[in-house]
Amino acid sequence: MKTRLLMLMLMSSLFCATALAGPLQEDVAFIRQTIASEHPAIGFSADPQVLDAALTTLAATTGTLSRDAAWRRLSTLNPLFADAHLFVGYADWRGDTVAHLQAGGGLFPLEVEIDAEGKLRISAALGGATSELAGARIIAINGIPAAAATAEVLQRAHGDTPVFRAHLASQRWWLYHWKLYGAMAHYQLELEHAGRRWQVTLSASTQTPGILRANDAPFHFEIRPDGAATLKAGSFDPTLRERFLALTKTAFEQLRQQRINTLTIDISDNGGGDDDMWLEGLMPYLASKPYRTGSTYTKKDATGEIQTWRQPQLDKLYNGKVIVVIGPSTYSSAILFANVMQDFGFATLAGAGNAARRTQSGGIRKFTLPNSGLVLWAPR
Repeated sequence: MKTRLLMLMLMSSLFCATALAGPLQEDVAFIRQTIASEHPAIGFSADPQVLDAALTTLAATTGTLSRDAAWRRLSTLNPLFADAHLFVGYADWRGDTVAHLQAGGGLFPLEVEIDAEGKLRISAALGGATSELAGARIIAINGIPAAAATAEVLQRAHGDTPVFRAHLASQRWWLYHWKLYGAMAHYQLELEHAGRRWQVTLSASTQTPGILRANDAPFHFEIRPDGAATLKAGSFDPTLRERFLALTKTAFEQLRQQRINTLTIDISDNGGGDDDMWLEGLMPYLASKPYRTGSTYTKKDATGEIQTWRQPQLDKLYNGKVIVVIGPSTYSSAILFANVMQDFGFATLAGAGNAARRTQSGGIRKFTLPNSGLVLWAPR
């Protein structure tokens, strides 16, 4: 009933927005219509009334906007969606970044972290190289207080919780800063560390950001000197399927041959992908009894129980202790994997939690907005 009422409210607002149709208004109307017609249950993560009010305010924007200017307006919906599977963004921000760098452009030159108090701290040079500035707090960037810049960034980040959004914004600070303030040749920073304040001017960086470099080596397996083993599963991207299956097959053969009794599976940086990756690449070696990937599901105007139970392959079973490490980047299919491992007693979870819901939306689709060229990502 709540979903039907929401659809009527969104569609009613759509008709009002269409009457005032203009470049941004048409994009707002498209967002309303798509959520009303495609999202299975917007109340799962968002407050419908708050969302409707925000859309109404955006629909009042006049004038023609560039793609970046449209993003600066429309991305303010993202924290209200409160779901990392539902947001307004760029169709290919990774590709845009590569093109920008190849064309001679630069980016904010540091990797940063937004800490629990909302303060902006330097962790490394852009790309992950060691920086002598690591640990320093940024007070201002080009005269703009860091607190104000951080607030602007967090008002546009997507994700389930403030913790998730702060972590994502930290990883993509260089992207958000570029899109909010433009690409600059130099950055004047006011810094503070251990009671000392000073200023430094840094040139824009042409290095590939760390979050993009992570795609170069998403998987790794090693048997450590202490006799335990670590398997990094940094992605469940289906385009990497054959590579992942070959790695896990070899890894579990070595575990058996060398009688390794403790395995840590690291999915702390795994943002998800296709369930088949872990169902085929990990579960044959880890499941000791029948299991299923969830209990219930919700689709548009339909709910039900997940009936499929998967059987263990005991001839392949790894009998040692298994620890699964999660973190604030663990999301989507990686959360489902962690759920199964914990709920059926196949592993112990470790690491930092409370960044995302264990009940997940999924089946993500991309809808291109008619005027700006931005996209609305939404679950089914």
